[in-house]
Amino acid sequence: MVMQLRYSFRLYPDTGQQRALARAFGCARVVFNDAVRAREEAKAAKQPFPKAAELSKRLITEAKQTVERSWLGEVSAVVLQQSLRDVETAYRNFFASLKGDRKGPKTGAPHFKSRKDKRQSIRFTANARWSITDKGRLNLPKIGTVKVKWSRTLPATPSSVTVIKDAAGRYFASFVIDTGPAADVTRMPETDRTIGIDLGLTHFAVLSDGTKIDSPRFLRRAEKKLKKAQRELSRKQKGSKNREKARLKVARAHVKVADARREFHHQLSTRLISENQGIAVEDLSVAGLARTRLAKSVHDAGWSSFVNGRSYSLGFLRSERHTRAFGQAGQPRIAAAVQ
Repeated sequence: MVMQLRYSFRLYPDTGQQRALARAFGCARVVFNDAVRAREEAKAAKQPFPKAAELSKRLITEAKQTVERSWLGEVSAVVLQQSLRDVETAYRNFFASLKGDRKGPKTGAPHFKSRKDKRQSIRFTANARWSITDKGRLNLPKIGTVKVKWSRTLPATPSSVTVIKDAAGRYFASFVIDTGPAADVTRMPETDRTIGIDLGLTHFAVLSDGTKIDSPRFLRRAEKKLKKAQRELSRKQKGSKNREKARLKVARAHVKVADARREFHHQLSTRLISENQGIAVEDLSVAGLARTRLAKSVHDAGWSSFVNGRSYSLGFLRSERHTRAFGQAGQPRIAAAVQ
């Protein structure tokens, strides 16, 4: 069975490349919104939803020939095609959620993306002819060779790369690597150990062997700095450049907390899964606890992210060991309440 891993690295585009990326983000957003609009219009007219091939022809190929959408030709066609695929996936998940075929919380219908959204992304598949140069730069069509901060070596040739700009103005390249059970066994040797985890607030986790892991309380430690930055933001005039600078300052403070929490989860979960064949985790109602007076502390601990493996940096994500311990969908297969 083929599984997938994600490897994320920081990008440092120059000024011209940032403008090219902004153009690509905008074009992908316009195509996405046009596809959602076409579906909504078909629904209002009680007509069948247009097929993906029809949307591709109308919203990309033909649109490039018009004055209003001629600038779509300035970006890679693969980026626009992937934006249409995102719409298809969003609708597929929405209908599956309505029918009850999709596990987890209900998924809403796709909505229009805004140019004011602070997180932007585009995806390049293999047919986009992107590449990694001999000097370690990421060569993207109609964008250029972007500097990459490599923190580790990719274990195999990636099948796609997603370029992301987050709320703090940082750029990342997220590579998808196909892997299989044989590679996972090499990375995670067999062991006969099992362990139970009791998650808490005084201690982040207490293991069944008596080991106590302290809670770092990343948000609590950064509260003073966050409050100061948010007060400064509230005093700035809306629409001004100073307000945008203050917004970035707040966003960077928040991502610093989120990154520290994610790294803590990554290191702890990787160690536990490397050392144990089976893991039992208590079945907590995080959504319920988040509505109590302990809400801030619950969110600060990040239990859901730790148990469900949602962090993109988790090295064990989708690994064979992770499948045995937590289940195929990333949910706890062994739901033992460890008291």
